[in-house]
Amino acid sequence: MGIYGQDWASYQSTTPDTSGLGFAFVKVTEGLGYVNPHWAGQRDHAKANGLVWGAYHYPHMGNSVQAEANYFLSQVAWQPGDLACLDWEGYDAADKGVPKSQQAAYKDAWLRYVQGKLPHNRVGMYCNTDYWRNVDTTSFFGDFLWIATADAPAGQPGITAQWMFHQYSSAGGLDRDYCPLSLADLRTWALIQTPQEIDMTPAESKMLTELHAALVPYKGWDYSHGDQPDVHQTLTTAAAQATTAATQATAANNNTKALAAKAGTATLTDAQVAQVADRLAANPTFVQALSTAIGKDIAARMQS
Repeated sequence: MGIYGQDWASYQSTTPDTSGLGFAFVKVTEGLGYVNPHWAGQRDHAKANGLVWGAYHYPHMGNSVQAEANYFLSQVAWQPGDLACLDWEGYDAADKGVPKSQQAAYKDAWLRYVQGKLPHNRVGMYCNTDYWRNVDTTSFFGDFLWIATADAPAGQPGITAQWMFHQYSSAGGLDRDYCPLSLADLRTWALIQTPQEIDMTPAESKMLTELHAALVPYKGWDYSHGDQPDVHQTLTTAAAQATTAATQATAANNNTKALAAKAGTATLTDAQVAQVADRLAANPTFVQALSTAIGKDIAARMQS
């Protein structure tokens, strides 16, 4: 299982070869004054060939976070399923003299701000393992982590955090990426929905409220170092798997039971853990709604 993708910038053509690809990220902006002249054509080409599409911004971290985020956001007419990404690197002259602490703060602030501006799109970040291990201080990556290594096997970035994309090679001047999901699962995950947009019965709505209250407020979860985003990722993966073919039902059930077990280590009894797992595994539409609700709670808590 798993699919391959690429990330494109101005040095790629407007119509790169998409053979064998399931997704593509495209550089749209840099700092406050650069726009990739090919980005719109590259986006249209990716979508026309059935690829999940993401846009990324390369920052100059001495600038205002909101000014750079708004510059990036204003270029794109955002559609359901589009991914937004911060290309979190600081190698260029524009970032010389910007301390690591400021770069780390920039990353967290940019992600939270853009999540607030794009509540119906997945917002995440790209970084290499050096930045992840030595510059990051919070393990916060928004909705997804896109991790880069130097010519590592696809799908083996060598980190413990739950990543969604792996840039495993830049051979021949072409950035190559991997995602462990199937294309159907990735499309489902990218099409984030809010509980208000999902047609739920009164009973399902009540269940959402109960489970959200049960799973979110544990003081034992360290919101600042990634524990809660891991839970959100588990929920999201379960939702994506549960909405695809019936042959994946077992995998979805295993994911949801793992989530429930983690919740159980905080305050739930064994019987309650089993009940949570059964509820999650039985209703994929509900799982999708719950994952979105928890995701919003994560963002609110990490801003507090």
